[in-house]
Amino acid sequence: MYLNYYSSEEWNELLRFSETQETPFLVLFKDKVRQKFAAFRAGFPHARIYYAVKANPGTPLLALLRDFGSCFDIASIHELDQVLALGVSPDRVSFGNTIKKARHVREAYEKGVRLFTTDSEADVRQLAEAAPGSRVFFRLLMDAVTSDSDWPLSKKFGCQPRMLTDLVALAAELDLEPYGISFHVGSQQREIQAWDAALAQVRGLFELLANAGLPLQAINMGGGFPADYLVKSNPLSVYAEEINRYLTAHFGEAIPEIYLEPGRGLVGEAGVLISEVILIARKSKTDLKRWVYTDAGVFCGLMETLGESIKYPIHTHREGETGMVILAGPTCDSIDIMYEEYAYQLPLSLAIGDRLYWLSTGAYTASYSAVEFNGFPPLKTYYL
Repeated sequence: MYLNYYSSEEWNELLRFSETQETPFLVLFKDKVRQKFAAFRAGFPHARIYYAVKANPGTPLLALLRDFGSCFDIASIHELDQVLALGVSPDRVSFGNTIKKARHVREAYEKGVRLFTTDSEADVRQLAEAAPGSRVFFRLLMDAVTSDSDWPLSKKFGCQPRMLTDLVALAAELDLEPYGISFHVGSQQREIQAWDAALAQVRGLFELLANAGLPLQAINMGGGFPADYLVKSNPLSVYAEEINRYLTAHFGEAIPEIYLEPGRGLVGEAGVLISEVILIARKSKTDLKRWVYTDAGVFCGLMETLGESIKYPIHTHREGETGMVILAGPTCDSIDIMYEEYAYQLPLSLAIGDRLYWLSTGAYTASYSAVEFNGFPPLKTYYL
């Protein structure tokens, strides 16, 4: 089941490699990343692609994307140091986090970064002092648009349109370069129309600011491009075709420079997380659901199962009749339950010691893995 996610060659290579590895661990197929990066390039030939490092910061992966010509969106000074150490020039880096320390802004500026994102007056003033003359994206609040995504990014990031126009004016007064508007339609956004709604707002703001003598040059559409989980998404080519149509509809022949920041959509499907069943139990003799405990859990790679937001396909070599299960991790924390409400089915023949293969786990797994909570080490990652 679900093996159509990977070719038989990839799956056989995974099985051969994993035989001698201690679970839990993540395997990332480098060729899948290459294929998806090429698909982004083909679908958005004029866009600048900035990989969202937070999705999976593995050094071999970053080196691979560096060689493909990718740029990088960083969320912290630590991610900046990681990509610079790989020989990435600072003009290929954007500091996209709107929440950052002044000394980290200054350090990034001193190391050559000249592209930042903001959504508040305090941060604009901080940028003007610590990163003078830098280009700035202004992040638009997308509450209504992100509500349809599996992992919304509303409330915490962005500002209302009126405040955004005020921030653009303030940045110009403080000798920063107002460069463009950024938005994010929500992580794992399957509804293509979300980009249309966002671009309609951006078009109105571009006109308003141009009329005020504050023309902008670029749109940063962030990420949001979905990976295939239990619910499959449209191919990336479909998203690209529709989004390009929306851009033409709203901007005609005067389409601004376009930036993309894919994370999940670029590396999500390239990963397989492998865990071991360490206990199978019932809470009563009449309990209809088995509790299946694995050595990977919320604190070891499966953070996005909180609220059962992301539903990963799970494969096991066992066959035959299935029954409902509750899937939980190994720690002494009651929040460490991945799936309780959703009716996951696993074979009745499943046994302690069997392995579970969590598909499409290339993004937001290793990067979320806790550092020795309950003594369990961070999730290991291997690259094939």
